[in-house]
Amino acid sequence: MWLTLGFLSALLLGFYDLAKKTSLRDNDVLVVLLLNTLFCSVVFCPPVIASAMGFISPESNIFVPWNYRGGQPFILLKSMMVLASWVLGYYGIKSLPLTIVGPINATRPMMALVGALIVFGERLNLLQWLGVITAIVSFFLLSRTGKKEGVDFLHNRAVVFVVAAAVLGAANTLYDKFLMAAPENGGLGLDRMEVLSWYNIYQFLWMCMLVAIMRRGKGKGQAFRWLWSIPLISIFLIFSDFTYLSALSCNGAMVSILSMVRRSNVLVSFTFGVLLLGEKNWRGKALDLLLVALGMVFVWLGTH
Repeated sequence: MWLTLGFLSALLLGFYDLAKKTSLRDNDVLVVLLLNTLFCSVVFCPPVIASAMGFISPESNIFVPWNYRGGQPFILLKSMMVLASWVLGYYGIKSLPLTIVGPINATRPMMALVGALIVFGERLNLLQWLGVITAIVSFFLLSRTGKKEGVDFLHNRAVVFVVAAAVLGAANTLYDKFLMAAPENGGLGLDRMEVLSWYNIYQFLWMCMLVAIMRRGKGKGQAFRWLWSIPLISIFLIFSDFTYLSALSCNGAMVSILSMVRRSNVLVSFTFGVLLLGEKNWRGKALDLLLVALGMVFVWLGTH
């Protein structure tokens, strides 16, 4: 069941990337991101209020518990991590082709694996090391492919933003497991609706402060135009996160496998980047993407 939910989350995440890229073209990044966090928080405010007032039963799937000392400080930290990843990722995807951003993001499971090695002292077996090395090679080949489009991986700020966003995303993957895992397994055992609802609300509050600070320093910024793809960003993201956290809550769920499955969203975004956005040099990037997928297979086999 948790694996099926993981693939569903990946599909929704692919559509999320497409909506994000479409919305950010020739548009103000901060306003699009502010609206995204607003829509997400608006969706979760009603169940939070209804749960607090007793209109939703604790047995309901949409009940939102409140655990200030045990959960809220940790969720607040998650909201800061996710928003930092979003801000960097939004600025990066605005300037880069989706067929470059996708493969970079697809290396997140390998980053999470290395993070587990460093933070939790886990030891990788031969197949897992092959997966990590394959991902590194694919990243190098992708940088060479990007040069054909004038994208220098070492000196392009947008690439640095996307890589930094991927690193933060990998760290958040490890943190999610800590939040959702049962206490007997070393986690906090938080409810998925509590995490999902409150981190989205906190993100909107952080984003309001960020926009106020940046607008005070730089003025108005780029012009904004409304696109119907903007609310789709929030819709696809909410359902993707819900299915992902539901998968993590299942007994026997493996975060290493789920993180890889979720990154298969790159197949959706890559395909639409070629077919709908007309991005170039897709054959070389497809080879790089194939190597990323091969690395995921090595990691999956090594995990089993």
